[in-house]
Amino acid sequence: MSGTALTVDVYSDVVCPWCYIGKRRLEQALESVQAQERARVFWRPFQLNPTMPAAGMDRRVYLETKFGGPGEVQAIHDRITVAGVSAGIEFAFGRITRTPNTFDAHRLVWFAQQQGRQDAVVEALFHGYFTDGVNVGEADALISLAAGAGLDAAAVGRFLQTKDGVDAVRQEEARGRQLGIRGVPYFVLNGKTVVSGAQPVETFVEAIAQARA
Repeated sequence: MSGTALTVDVYSDVVCPWCYIGKRRLEQALESVQAQERARVFWRPFQLNPTMPAAGMDRRVYLETKFGGPGEVQAIHDRITVAGVSAGIEFAFGRITRTPNTFDAHRLVWFAQQQGRQDAVVEALFHGYFTDGVNVGEADALISLAAGAGLDAAAVGRFLQTKDGVDAVRQEEARGRQLGIRGVPYFVLNGKTVVSGAQPVETFVEAIAQARA
């Protein structure tokens, strides 16, 4: 099985905790079938909050408005935290103070693909936001995270000051809508096999086999 090519398009948002968990489960599945070296994984943009103000919002206010109150939010966080532990992720929701606009973060992910560092940057964004509480809507934070993932800080800073990647990200978002995607994570394997949500590792293993058939 390990010799067959595999391409995975992952639609996600960098502030989506289940996307982070889904990333880990995909990685575990690829490792279990010895496909991690040959698989080509592409991260595609999907903004959960496309109308979010550029400066973002206070996270507590945003979540309590969306989910109905502090009790509901805590229950959601508890469930995600447990799932994160099983995936090797330490969620630190108490450190997050802002729910950011993620458009520039998606532009950065697009830029990182051109530099051959996309997966490393996606990992840095997830870890920065969910474990360290970094505001991934701020340019300085994006530059720092990108540099830690192996990109040139000055080049990232120059990129973020341009409009490069704007049209590309919007086109990829439109492609996601054309596919009927309403929630993320959403995985498309070899353009034909779909896994919707952060499914168990076994589900990804089965999907990999189907995609290669």
